[in-house]
Amino acid sequence: MAINFSLIIPEMLVAGLGLLVMIISLLVPKDQKKGLAYFTVFGLIGVLVVLYFMIDAQGTLFNGMYIVDPFGSFMKILIVLSSIMAIILGVEYVEKFITGFLGEFCFFVVFATLGMITLVSAGDFITLYVALELMTISFIILVGFGKNIFRASEAAIKYLLLSALSSGVLLYGLTLVYGAAKTTSINGVMEYIAQGETAPILVLGIIFLISGFGFKISAVPFHMWTPDVYEGAPTPVTALLSVASKGAAFGVLLRVFMHALPGNQELWMPIIVVLTVLTIVLGNFVAIPQKNIKRMLAFSGVAQAGYILLGLIAFSTVGVSAALFYAMIYVFCNMGAFGVIIAFSQAGGGDEVQDYNGLWKRSPFLAAVMLASLLSLAGIPPLAGFVGKFQLFRAIMEQGYVWLVFVALGMSMVSVYYYLLVAKAMYFKDPHEDSQIKVNLPIQITLLAITLITLFLGIYPTPLTNLATQVAKTFF
Repeated sequence: MAINFSLIIPEMLVAGLGLLVMIISLLVPKDQKKGLAYFTVFGLIGVLVVLYFMIDAQGTLFNGMYIVDPFGSFMKILIVLSSIMAIILGVEYVEKFITGFLGEFCFFVVFATLGMITLVSAGDFITLYVALELMTISFIILVGFGKNIFRASEAAIKYLLLSALSSGVLLYGLTLVYGAAKTTSINGVMEYIAQGETAPILVLGIIFLISGFGFKISAVPFHMWTPDVYEGAPTPVTALLSVASKGAAFGVLLRVFMHALPGNQELWMPIIVVLTVLTIVLGNFVAIPQKNIKRMLAFSGVAQAGYILLGLIAFSTVGVSAALFYAMIYVFCNMGAFGVIIAFSQAGGGDEVQDYNGLWKRSPFLAAVMLASLLSLAGIPPLAGFVGKFQLFRAIMEQGYVWLVFVALGMSMVSVYYYLLVAKAMYFKDPHEDSQIKVNLPIQITLLAITLITLFLGIYPTPLTNLATQVAKTFF
């Protein structure tokens, strides 16, 4: 059987880039690796261009074990874009706080990216699990990156233990589904369910799958790792973990439940609805008392996971399209906020909210980017977050979940409160010191681009909305 390798050009390019970065890193002196980071960025930009031109590509490889379709390409664009921004924002940070390990940082980011883009195209449980472990192991190393950094080591150990537990739960769920359907193929599971048979073992397997995926997307009550890992990990790693790994997990979650399990919707949909409500409510309320800005964004990220799950609850082209749109703009909003944290910490600032007192006097640019990112996350017009939430709320309202719209809308108002606490510190309190914060040019350009894109998509969302709608039709 002939294999169409042109369908996996992006994966081959990322794998080749990772190996090349590893080899070059061994040859380049430790004090000359900044160029290697930008080489990695240009390599990933090349992959991004290839993915854009392959957005309409469709096909399967290895007897259905790997699926290439517009949905997978869209999620891969999201993941690669996140990795590019994480490396650009993290170059100076890694050089300053984790001296001598910039090459290793780039290498593991690339291989985490490889795991994530493979995950969203998995057409078989075996491919899914191998890709998931490649992503997870890379992130465990990145979370604990650097020598003698106690908080990072502690966070890595927590992430390792809880990741192992969640992976075991997910693997057990996949095994139970295989035991019922007698196949590891996602298409095979769909065909089995289409016959109208629902074995008790399949129901139990679905429950374990929801639990395993719930950990990866930080859904309540599987979110316990999120605040500690976000706080302890190096900030560029936290930024990447908060958007790319969550995006990959959402991608595979949508593929499994909308591709393999639509026939059992009446079994798993009530569970997803309950998890979504708990995630939105708890994420927003627990974010309020947080004094550490990374922990606040961690619980904010938990709540945002709940909002994206609304697209799955809608179970329609409009719902999936809204979820994809929101996932993409979430990348820019979150990267903008974490980019400011990275730049601020490089200037000697801390991670407590009170450390941001009077930031607008020390750096009007950073304060403006942070404000725009937080307001977009809150869903304030005319920023992109407003359009994303509006589309999600409209999608679930069309399916009759009017009460859920009121819950989500009310919690959005709650989020405005704790986001404005940061704005209050930046604009209405006196700074602890008067020195100006200098932001290097790559970070300035990246943060400016993020802010302009967030504003542009809020005013003119049509291009991304049309693309997301086209991609969502993959499932319908």
